[in-house]
Amino acid sequence: MNKTDRLLAIILELQRKGLMRAEDLAASLEISTRTIYRDIQALCEAGVPVVGAPGMGYSLMEGYFLPPVSFTPEEAVALLLGTDFIEMRFDSDWGSKASSARGKIEATLPEGIRAEASRARKTTRLLNSGEARVTGQEKRHLEVLRRAILEKRKVRLDYSKGMPGADGERNSVRDVAPYGLALVQHAWMLVAHCDLRQELRHFRLSRIQDLTLLDTSFELPADFRLEEYKPRDDRHTTVRILADPDIAERIRESGYFFIEGLTDREDGLEVTLRVRELGDVLQWMLGWGAKAVVLEPEELRSRIREEAQNMWKRY
Repeated sequence: MNKTDRLLAIILELQRKGLMRAEDLAASLEISTRTIYRDIQALCEAGVPVVGAPGMGYSLMEGYFLPPVSFTPEEAVALLLGTDFIEMRFDSDWGSKASSARGKIEATLPEGIRAEASRARKTTRLLNSGEARVTGQEKRHLEVLRRAILEKRKVRLDYSKGMPGADGERNSVRDVAPYGLALVQHAWMLVAHCDLRQELRHFRLSRIQDLTLLDTSFELPADFRLEEYKPRDDRHTTVRILADPDIAERIRESGYFFIEGLTDREDGLEVTLRVRELGDVLQWMLGWGAKAVVLEPEELRSRIREEAQNMWKRY
């Protein structure tokens, strides 16, 4: 940390915590107490009103704030929750940046606004149900992919597909040009141009077994805009099921990606799904057991019967 960064960090720490001893400042910034004394002197010479109380520590003169940013409590809560979300869902590098940003935001708030924002923030919680959804490996891959996207470098993926391909294999190695990342249904997706398929493809980070940053560069198409990009909808197979009334609410709340429509009936809830292939929905259907029955297509009914028979043999 250079001197300019240290001086700013000292001001932000004093704004956020009010009164701090030199030893505590040194520990917080991971520098020596002697350096704190020199930096405090430099701040005073620069006109920053640092007040020292013998035996108590340093504080800023009341009314001094840097920078002059004004947030309402609601705006402050929105920003602080945003840093919480980034820490939970992004890689460790951005997580540490979010933590640092949170400290700076808190430091810029006057005491009254900071206290009110703290009370409001305690009433809102982001549940990190996600360690199982965003694993440590995914976060490491996320960091490499962010770098690859910024540096316009291709990556090599050892990728595990959800269903076996025509050759019966699940794993494949792909060289791709990463265009962007999107968080969809609590899962990170990579939007990339695949050298093998010669088209844009989507890759779930949870299915990337290994990732290598290549020296090969690529050029992003001039007309590509991630915020405007809409993936090709290849869900051409319709599935209809009938769910028993006692699981209807659970299905409504599941937010299952393939659900296209829900219709209440006297005998239960009719669920319409659109899938790429029947394997997409097979495990989901089996999870409901006898509480849900496939209305169509007949092929899916046959596959579920076959799976049930295989399960019966094992038990």
